[in-house]
This record gives sequence, structure tokens and C-alpha cells, in this order.
Amino acid sequence: MRQGLEPGRKDPGTGEDGPSVRRCQSFAPVARADARILILGSMPGQASLTAQQYYAHPRNQFWSIIARVCGIGLELPYGERLERLQEWGVALWDVLASCERRGSLDSAIEHRTAVANDLPAVLRRCQGIRRICCNGGTAYAALQRCLGPWLAAHTQPAAATHSQDMEGMRGLEVLRLPSTSPANASWSPARKFEAWRVALTAAPDRPPAPAATPASKPARPGAIPNPR
Repeated sequence: MRQGLEPGRKDPGTGEDGPSVRRCQSFAPVARADARILILGSMPGQASLTAQQYYAHPRNQFWSIIARVCGIGLELPYGERLERLQEWGVALWDVLASCERRGSLDSAIEHRTAVANDLPAVLRRCQGIRRICCNGGTAYAALQRCLGPWLAAHTQPAAATHSQDMEGMRGLEVLRLPSTSPANASWSPARKFEAWRVALTAAPDRPPAPAATPASKPARPGAIPNPR
């Protein structure tokens, strides 16, 4: 993976021990060609950049939700969790390739400095993706800010676009989901889990799979049919 942080400058508006402004750089995408769902964050937080792992903060609920929905054990090594997630048809990336940020929170991102990742390139490579799940309001707003016109063109019915090389990008569904960050205290863990369960298991034209119980197996990725 690429270097997570580049040395920045000290914010002149803070004290000596205050947070500094740094240029943050996101990770490479984790995406197989057969992916059907793309989960987008905004920019990895400090804990994730330090660990060079997606959603590495110990209180971020992302991996605990994935464990319950997909049956991917939290005890597994990070690399194996990524492999299992990709077997489920799920890809991971962030909206922003780089940005300046004071501290670790999404709210501290200086959007005027943001550079977007090349999302269209990943969607061209992974033409089975039909659903984009934004992990939180900041990711959703950044996606709309950076790629709003492009998304508007590719969330229309197939008849509305004619470019052959965009064949696999028609009919995208973009969902704004509650942030799994511990900073999102307005959603209870149970509400977060249910929103994510529905997003990861329900096809656009089908009801969501039932919630997993200790006596049952989690829904399989076949709940979302491969459109190809």
C-alpha cells in the first residue's frame, strides 16, 4: 500500500500541542473484477493510516458488522478478512485520494485541498458493481462533490446513455449509510447494523435477507445477483 501520511505543516491557529494539518493519502482499492458492491469511505483515519489497514480503529464498527453479516471472523488476520470480503463480492476504497486534514475526524477534512480517486476506472474494471455504499455522510457528500455530474449520468436507466465502454456502469445505486466510526454516536449499534445488513444483502428488486442469529448462517452473497 502507499504511504499513509506525508509531513505537513503546523496549524498556526493551534497551540504547540494542538493537532497539525497533514496531507493524508488513501490506500489502493481492494476490488476484484467480479465485485458487485463497492463500499466507499471518505479518507482513512489516523489509526488506519498508521496500521495501513482499512477501518483499523478498535472502536470502528465496520469489521464487527461485516463479521455478523458475512460470517468473516474478527479473529482472522487482516489480509484474510480482505480475501473473504472479496469472495463475498464486496470491494473497498475511499472517495478521496488525498487531502489535508487536521487530526483524524471526517469533519476536519479541508475539502478545498481534496483530490478524488479515479472511481470511473475501478467501475470500468469491475463492471458487475451495481451498488455503491457510502460509509457516512462525509463520504457521500465528497462523492457528490467530486463526481456528482458523472454519477448523475450513470445512475440513469440504460436507455439514457449510449457509450459502449460505459455499458457496465449503467444503473448504479448510491446509498448513504450511517458511518461506522465511533464518532457517529447518533446511531445506536443496532441501527447501524440493520442499515448495513440491508445494504449488503438486499438486491434492488428483492427484500433483504433475514438477520443472522447465533443458530443460523449469515446470508450469502447470492442475495445480490450478478447482473452479467
